[in-house]
Amino acid sequence: MDDKKIIINIGRQLGSGGLAIARILAERLDCKFYDKEILNLAAKESGFSEKFFEQNDENKGFLRSLFHLRAPYIGSGGSNYYTNNFSQESLFKFQSNAIRKAAEEGSCIFVGRAADYILRDYANAVNVFITADLDERINCIAERHQCSREKAQKIIKDKESQRASFYNFYTGKRWGSSESYDLCINSSLLGLEGTADYIMDFALKTINRK
Repeated sequence: MDDKKIIINIGRQLGSGGLAIARILAERLDCKFYDKEILNLAAKESGFSEKFFEQNDENKGFLRSLFHLRAPYIGSGGSNYYTNNFSQESLFKFQSNAIRKAAEEGSCIFVGRAADYILRDYANAVNVFITADLDERINCIAERHQCSREKAQKIIKDKESQRASFYNFYTGKRWGSSESYDLCINSSLLGLEGTADYIMDFALKTINRK
């Protein structure tokens, strides 16, 4: 690879190993990794508490209870929604600004949070979606949450519905649909390490052709 900056944006199904694969890629490419780390940057960008970003992470529609909530704020004066001109779109804007700022600083891997759309004008960005066989994903979530397979399947359905709603609303594209990404890959076929190898090879070849 030449000295081009590399940015890989990863969307993932729950239980697909997408997060672990992203960490492997960041280590092999010696670049920064951003999953929930981007929430800390967004909190600094906005002045809102990081906890508030965490509570509403990749979740479109959380403002249904707007008039019954107060935004944890770390700025002066203990301000609330009204004095801070708060909206869900404001949260997305702060998060988008944090993602762009991180991308400007060097090579990095972003997981979720519509980073592929936010960085759509970046020539050296490669957009990937990671899936896996449903049975494996159910087993993974059941083990992670120490719950039944039925409960795990419900967790997957609910979380992916949130992710899709968030992504579709802000991007105008379809979460998980092949036309929304440069590469879609099933991690069940190659495993975590093999999938990371494949994505890295694809990304480096793609960027070097630009």
